[in-house]
Amino acid sequence: MSLIEIKDLSKTYESGEEHVPALVGVDLNIEKGEFVSVMGPSGSGKSTLLTILGGLNHPTQGEVVVDEIPIYKLHLEKLADFRREYLGFIFQSFQLIPYLTVIENVMLPLSITEKSNREQLNMAEEILEKMGLKGRGKRLPDQLSGGEQERVAIARALVNSPPILLADEPTGNLDSKTGTEMMELFKSLNEEGQTIVMVTHNPENVAFSSHIIYLRDGRVVDGEPAIMEKMRSEP
Repeated sequence: MSLIEIKDLSKTYESGEEHVPALVGVDLNIEKGEFVSVMGPSGSGKSTLLTILGGLNHPTQGEVVVDEIPIYKLHLEKLADFRREYLGFIFQSFQLIPYLTVIENVMLPLSITEKSNREQLNMAEEILEKMGLKGRGKRLPDQLSGGEQERVAIARALVNSPPILLADEPTGNLDSKTGTEMMELFKSLNEEGQTIVMVTHNPENVAFSSHIIYLRDGRVVDGEPAIMEKMRSEP
C-alpha cells in the first residue's frame, strides 16, 4: 500500500467564462520513504499538485488518499487535523514571522497541540540543534543568513515529526553553495526515513531525489527518459 495515492486527479480553474485546466487525469503512487522531485515547465501544474497534496486546494475531480485516508472526503476541521498530523510545509520565501524569534517561529505548529510549554520548547530546541542552529533561538529571522533562515523553515516543518514533507522550490532564493547544502540536508533527512515531495525547477536538485515526476500541460509525462536522465547526470 502506497503512502500517497492519487487517482484520476484533475484541477480546473475558472476565470470568468474561461476554464483553465491545471491538472488532467493524474495518477500517481508515492511510497513511504521516497524523495520525489516534481519538475516541468512554468504552468505545467507543479504547484497545483503540491497544494492539492497538502490538503489546501480541492481538486475538480479525482481522489487523494494518504495513509489510506481519502483526505478530500474529510470535513474541514478533520482536514486541518490531517494537515497538522501528516504534513510539514516548506516554501520558497520561508514565510518566517519577522517579529518572532527563531525558537518562537519553530514552536508555531505546536501552539495548537495539547503539549505543555516546556514540551514545546524542548521539541523546538531539539530540532534546531539537529538543523545546526543551536544557540540561535533568540535571534530574529533578519539576523540570520539565507541558509540559516531556510534551516529554521525546515525545523518548523519538522518539529511535529510529520511523515510527509512538502517543499515548494526550497532552494529558489538561495545561492548555489547554500542551495546544495540544503539539498544535502534534505537527502540526509530522507535517508533517516522522511518522505519528501519537492517541486523544483533546478536540474541539479534532481540528483538528490529517488523518483522524478515530470509534468507537462497538467499531465504526467512518461515518455521522456532522455530528459530525466539528462537532469540526473548534469553536474
